[in-house]
Amino acid sequence: MFKILFYSLTFILGTCIGSFLNSVIYRIWEEKSFLRGRSFCPKCKHTLGFADLVPIFSFLSLRGKCRYCKEKISLQYPLIELITGLLFVFVVDFIFLNPELFPSFSQSVIAALFYWFFVSILVIVFIYDLKHYLIPDGVVYLGILGAFGLNLIQDFLFNHSTIQYFSTLFTFKGLISGILASGFFLAIVLFSRGKWMGLGDVKFAFFMGMLLKLSAVLLGLFLAFFIGAIIGIGIVLFGKKKFKDEIPFGPFLVTGTFFALFFANQIISWYFNLFI
Repeated sequence: MFKILFYSLTFILGTCIGSFLNSVIYRIWEEKSFLRGRSFCPKCKHTLGFADLVPIFSFLSLRGKCRYCKEKISLQYPLIELITGLLFVFVVDFIFLNPELFPSFSQSVIAALFYWFFVSILVIVFIYDLKHYLIPDGVVYLGILGAFGLNLIQDFLFNHSTIQYFSTLFTFKGLISGILASGFFLAIVLFSRGKWMGLGDVKFAFFMGMLLKLSAVLLGLFLAFFIGAIIGIGIVLFGKKKFKDEIPFGPFLVTGTFFALFFANQIISWYFNLFI
């Protein structure tokens, strides 16, 4: 019963964070501060009240239309709230299912906060690049700072039983993998003169390196290219794009990062078991 209640509260928290992420995505593009000013309708600019801002519920109760101008509300808003809520629950479940990695309550709480932070970064990059074909530098820099921050304080927060795990994710070894990953993308940018990749991908690759150990970065990059190739071919075959058309690569990098962050050991073990 307690676990269900805790998961429910976590989901509600996640939907609230998702609502905030929607605001961040919109305001970065509009070059507005997301730390100041009340929320407003992007169509009529009317200030929104509390009843307009309840995650998911407000969208459903208003039947997907603004209360004031009656214009349609983008489906992005409730979807991001729902997805972020589910991801927050997933993080908590991941921590509960790995007590050997987080044996104490304080370690579990700290781990959840950091994972929630990085999941939020991934959500913003995924949606922003999907919409605008651009990875926001400030968000990536914030993610890099977060990885550096955990790297610097981990020795004070985790005992020997968990520090080995975190050292594979958040140590200065990550700096090496970050340089290698971003260097690989930079080579592609220079070779293609920016036609195949952008500098945003280079910076995000460095973030990946800081977040993951070297083997996990390789896995994340492989998954990004593999998934990107399959979806890209599918889009072309269905006539949505042509081979020369630009397709944002950020969402694939985010997907590869997510799977490498949470499922690297399982995927790598499954792969090697295929040959045994």
